[in-house]
Amino acid sequence: MSAERVAQLEYSEFQAAMLDEEKRRRKAAKIVAVLGHFLGREEDVLAGLTVADIGCSAGFIADELAAAGASRTFGVDIDVPGLRKAAQRFGERVEFVCADGTALPFPDGSIDVLVFNHIYEHVVDPDAIMAEMRRVLSADGVLYLGLGNRLGVMEPHYKLPFLSYLPPAAADRYVRLFGRADSYYERYRTRRGLRRMVRGLRVWDYTFPVLATPAAFAGDELFGGVAGRVTGGVLSRLPRPVLRVLLPVVPTYLWVATRGERRPAGRSLPQPPESVRPL
Repeated sequence: MSAERVAQLEYSEFQAAMLDEEKRRRKAAKIVAVLGHFLGREEDVLAGLTVADIGCSAGFIADELAAAGASRTFGVDIDVPGLRKAAQRFGERVEFVCADGTALPFPDGSIDVLVFNHIYEHVVDPDAIMAEMRRVLSADGVLYLGLGNRLGVMEPHYKLPFLSYLPPAAADRYVRLFGRADSYYERYRTRRGLRRMVRGLRVWDYTFPVLATPAAFAGDELFGGVAGRVTGGVLSRLPRPVLRVLLPVVPTYLWVATRGERRPAGRSLPQPPESVRPL
């Protein structure tokens, strides 16, 4: 599969969502909140830490990571137009680097916090990028992962149900039939496939903590308004065995990974983070 695909260069030029500043900053707020809980920090969450956003595009998330107190912040991408826009706006406090995720320009163990948010389905070789992120992550470092699930019913890019379930040729025909694209590029994995992807790391699942207590994680973008409050209330009270039954079809997983035995240090939650066993 990888040999047949080429990198998505200039992604921000054809994916308008990458330039939606308000939405990207909301996503960043959720990422910072999750990292803050894991690190046990409520203010200046990233103070004193070296941080890198892998797949930063136009730089909004990287800018928010810098604003969270990072001592040094990098934004890495192959999206040259996106990087140009990012550097023009945020270059004074974020260092933007044009580099492929399979060859990160950082020494071994030099990055304290890595963010890899909804990127893996767009890249040619996500396993190679994961290996590189393990290489550059410090011994006590933290990797935030936002991971789409192949078995999520509604495909998030093209808004077509069950699109990601289909084999590539059928998916191509599906998006053409509805006039969404000439072909379907993204390649998602199931939860089991994602567990294989994170082998060699200790992983904590923040999916249900965020869904059950969205206000604590700036997660209102997931389920807004009354629907969000009702959903959070229900999820916060459901027994964990019931929630585990839903895991295979949850559309997005929010995981925090480490190289060592570090554990979440934040306050107790109605649905606490659970360990994920890599395969």
